[in-house]
Amino acid sequence: MVRPRIGLALGSGSARGWAHIGVIDSLTEAGIQPDIVCGASMGALVGAAHVAGRLPELRQWAGTATWRTIARLTDLRLSGGGLISGRQVMSFLKGMGIGEPIESYATHYAAVATDMATGREIWLQSGPIHEAVRASIAIPGIFSPARLDDRWLLDGGLSNPIPVSVCRALGADVIIAVNLNGELVGRRFTEPEPPVETKPSRLSGEVVRRMLGQWPLPAALRRPSAEADSSPPPPREAAPGYFDVLATAINIMQDHITRARLAGEPPHVMLVPRLRKIGLMEFNRAEEAIDEGRACVEQALPTLRRYL
Repeated sequence: MVRPRIGLALGSGSARGWAHIGVIDSLTEAGIQPDIVCGASMGALVGAAHVAGRLPELRQWAGTATWRTIARLTDLRLSGGGLISGRQVMSFLKGMGIGEPIESYATHYAAVATDMATGREIWLQSGPIHEAVRASIAIPGIFSPARLDDRWLLDGGLSNPIPVSVCRALGADVIIAVNLNGELVGRRFTEPEPPVETKPSRLSGEVVRRMLGQWPLPAALRRPSAEADSSPPPPREAAPGYFDVLATAINIMQDHITRARLAGEPPHVMLVPRLRKIGLMEFNRAEEAIDEGRACVEQALPTLRRYL
């Protein structure tokens, strides 16, 4: 009996995308090796690490990442269509060994991006893999658009948040999809928060000073951040920050797009890690997300076995 070609569609979801590492780890341990890997946004990044054979290195980095580590990747600026130019992210990927031409890898890979001029999805299947990832993670308002093949490209989640259709078009017989926003989007901001002093996602004053120090802001605007460590903590009901608002708004939109697209092009198996407690910008909580990714695969193994 010929083994079916397995496609893995890794969805967008900002920091929740670390769960893809746990999904791939658990699938590998179960002997399930995808022949085709397609990703949008963080799904494209983790998928690229997998096909490049660098997932262990990415796992180790993510598991020890702090806000200070993450801040080093944020080359902030006030021009160019986004707050972050993305050059540091590109250097990070290349330094980790994720930078060869896509066509040189044994596993078929595609990253989804969105054409800024037309709104159409673009499938990136050739050229340096880190450039494809950079285009796919170009979240509007955060990353500046990526320029590839005379196009300005934005985040792939804007047009195809879970690229099931791409896997199918590339020849997958069985498609496993990972939906990072399958639980209620925005639920995290409607539930009671833990005390601020123990909340792991709070930026330290040192990191805030470093990030704002890269911007040509008046001293009066930087001064409150410089005093962040000594000022009283905000109330538990404090409003979410800029990045939380922007990422959550985009993910709400992506959730509606996902529901509409999956109604017409469902995968064979949908994996939905339990990630509602992890904020969309909490990149320092990778271990929790990875564990949830592993857990959802373990629960779905009986269903997966029926198809494979």
